[in-house]
Parts: sequence; structure tokens; C-alpha cells
Amino acid sequence: MDLRRAPRGMMLTLTAPAPAQQNRNMLPAAPATAKFTVERITALLKRTPTLINFRTTRDAAFRFTPGHYARLGLGEEGAEVWRPYSIASAADAPWLDFQFTLVPGGDFSGRFAQLREGDEIRVDARSFGFLTLDVLAPGGTVWMFSTGTGLAPFISILMTDALWQRHPRVVLLHSVRQGAELMPDFISSAMATRTVEERERFRYLPVVTREPVEGALSARISELMRNGELEKIAGEPIDAAHSRAMLCGNPEMIKEIRAMLKEREMGPSRRGVPGQLAAEGYW
Repeated sequence: MDLRRAPRGMMLTLTAPAPAQQNRNMLPAAPATAKFTVERITALLKRTPTLINFRTTRDAAFRFTPGHYARLGLGEEGAEVWRPYSIASAADAPWLDFQFTLVPGGDFSGRFAQLREGDEIRVDARSFGFLTLDVLAPGGTVWMFSTGTGLAPFISILMTDALWQRHPRVVLLHSVRQGAELMPDFISSAMATRTVEERERFRYLPVVTREPVEGALSARISELMRNGELEKIAGEPIDAAHSRAMLCGNPEMIKEIRAMLKEREMGPSRRGVPGQLAAEGYW
């Protein structure tokens, strides 16, 4: 009998067990916290032989901040292979969107290549990451530097009100090797959620480095920074007074751009004080 539920005036005669056993018998067990949920793939879009966009169901309790990544798991229970992937959907969407590059010989890639719509995939109950707007000081043009599937978190961030409330302009660079790897449709869908006035404050700059593509820049992002082309296009300097920068993608790109931004006195948040720079690398 639980002592806390005994009626008033009721006399209890108990033979006391050892304290540890008494606690086990009398206290309710703590509820188990699920480490992951099992979701289903609801859409798969193969853009190139290796680049895939996909969507999963979303557990009602899953929470994330735009810019975060999720850990996805495939394989037999107890022997899952887990990998981090940035979330490309809006924070309030009833689904989760991801961008994925198949890696030949990769443990996760080999399993993912077998998946079809309706198949299961595990999603860690937590979200992770530091590529979020709250680490940036308000004001200034937000420059989003991305390569490959590093575009994903920026799709999510474009759909959040805070971006447009705190910053006057947004410039998104997406650098890829081949034109087929660009995802202008995803960018257009994200911006379709914004007002006409907000869309006028947005600039998309595609970059394709290994083949000529009409309307796309052709030099590497670091070279476009070094030769002043980006500032010329934007019509304003990239520095601590005028700009904020968010970087996601190839670690080499992040290393080069961070060094250039440091020379312009742009740095990350420190001790809770928002800065001018946020970055998330992957490879």
C-alpha cells in the first residue's frame, strides 16, 4: 500500500523491509524517456545519382530551433548507424526535411540507398547545433555561406520570423560543383512563406565551380570574398558594423571564410554575448 494514499485514521501494521527494498516496493517507477522515435519516409527526391532530398514524419514532441541538426539512425536495433543531418523544414512544420549525399562505401549510405517511401528511419529525440540566430547580434545584413547540403539549415532559417525582424537584408550563397546540385526550388518554396516586402530584402547567389551555368557565379566562395566581388554585388562592405555571417558546409570553406571574417573583426558569440559569426561544419 502506498502510504501517501492511506485514508486518515487508518492504522497500518507494517513489517519494515530493508530501506532499499522498501523504496522499490513503495515508490512508483520513473517513466522511461525515449531516446529516439521511429518515423517513416514520406517522400524521396533523387536530384542526382548521389544527392537526395527526403521527408519524414515528425513526432509531436520533437522540438528544434531553425539551424539545428538531427541524428538519424538506420540498421538493426542495437546496431544502428547514426549520422547528423541538418533540418531543412520550418520549426512548426508537421514533418522533417533533409538533404543527403550518398557516400560510396559509407555504412549509413549503403543502408539509406535501399530505402523507399514508407520505410522506417530512427530520429533522435533531441536536436543539436549552434548555427542559430540567437548567437548573432541583431542588425546588419545576414550572409549565409553554404556548400552542398550545407544549404539545409538555411532553408529552415529563411522561414523563421526572427530573421526578418532582426536583420534588414539576407544574402544566401550556395556553392556546388555541378548545376544539377543547386536547389533553387527549395529556396523559392521557403521564400514563398515570406511577405513581398521580405522577399525584396533577399538575394540568392548560386555558385557553380566545375561547369558554366547561366546566372551563377563560377569562382569559389573564398575567391569571391578575396576579390571583393561579393561586396560589389551587395553594394555594401562585409564587416562587423554592417554584416552577420552564418557558415555551413565544407570545413575548408568554413576555415577560409572564418579567417577572412576575423580580419574584418567579425567573431562568434562569447560568454553569452552575441557575435557576428556562426558556423557548423560537416564532412
